Amino acid sequence: MSTRSAIGVMHGDKCKAIYCHSDGYLSYNGKVLLANYDSAKANQLVAMGDMSVLGKEIGEKIDFNDRMVYEDDNIAKQCRFYGRDRGETGIEFKTFFNDQELFAGIDAEYFYVMRDGVWFLSEGAEWTVLSEELAKEMEVA
Repeated sequence: MSTRSAIGVMHGDKCKAIYCHSDGYLSYNGKVLLANYDSAKANQLVAMGDMSVLGKEIGEKIDFNDRMVYEDDNIAKQCRFYGRDRGETGIEFKTFFNDQELFAGIDAEYFYVMRDGVWFLSEGAEWTVLSEELAKEMEVA
């Protein structure tokens, strides 16, 4: 079973967001986004549309059915997208105008949104700063 997430970027009062099928939990997607995706790269990521797996790099077209390549830290080297890598259509980013639309519009357990250069996290209710949530998780581990 996969841990689904949504990844988005705020543009004024609009959120452009995509679906990510696997590893949406804080210690994977949260960690990867915070360490590897600034505003520019987050916008490039969302522009690619829905994905299967988030990686450290957006990467280049790959065969969707090939084995994933992971780094020594068990993080995927590059992303795997439904459109680019499997040729699917209708997987473009979606635009939402409030939190309720986002939470209802993408079937996900975790929501990650970049706003003004800062990553935020929600599990479908309140928003928290992603870096603070990761720091709390590291304290517990």
